[in-house]
Amino acid sequence: MTPFVLALLGALVSADTAAPVLVRLYTARGTITLAVDSARAPRTAANFLRYVDSGAYDAGRFYRVVTPENQPQSPVRIEVIQGGIDPARAITWEPIPLERTSVTGLRHRDGTLSMARGSPDTATSEFFICIGDQPELDAGGRRNPDGQGFAAFGRVVQGMDVVRAIQRLPEAGQRLRTPVTIDSARRVAGGGR
Repeated sequence: MTPFVLALLGALVSADTAAPVLVRLYTARGTITLAVDSARAPRTAANFLRYVDSGAYDAGRFYRVVTPENQPQSPVRIEVIQGGIDPARAITWEPIPLERTSVTGLRHRDGTLSMARGSPDTATSEFFICIGDQPELDAGGRRNPDGQGFAAFGRVVQGMDVVRAIQRLPEAGQRLRTPVTIDSARRVAGGGR
C-alpha cells in the first residue's frame, strides 16, 4: 500500500474510534460533565460544540423540567431537563439535519444528551438530558408524532446528581419557577478534540 492509502486508512480508523469530547457545564446548582460523541453523531456534536466554543451557552439556562406528574395530557411520558442559550442573546445558526438513533446507534438512556427539536431538521441550540431510560425518544418512538425521534449525541459522565436536583426544583407547566443558570460551558483540556 502507498503511504497515502495507509494515512487515509489510519484517519478513518481514528475517526471511528475517536475519544469523546468532554464538556463541562458550570451551573448555579453544580457541575455537569458531558461526553460528546463526535464519532457516531458528527453533525449534531459539531453543532453543539460550535455553540460551546462560541460562548453561546455562557449565561444560558436550564428552564424546562419534564416529569411523569407534569405532562398529564401526554399518552407517552418522559423525564428530561432542557436547557439552552439565553433567549435575549439570540445566538443561533442554521438548523441541522436530524441524525436519527436508527443510524447512529445511540439510544436515549439515563444521562443521554440529545438535541431538542420541533419537526425533523429543525434543531439549533436547545438540548436536553434524559433521566432514566427514554426509548420513546429514539427513532420509531411515540413521543413525537413524526416517529423520527431525537438526535442523541452524548451522555453525562459526571453530575447526574445535579441533573436530578434540577429536575426536582419547583416548576409550573414544565417551566422552572427560577431557571438554573449555566454560568459557562467549556471543553475539558485533554478530553478529545
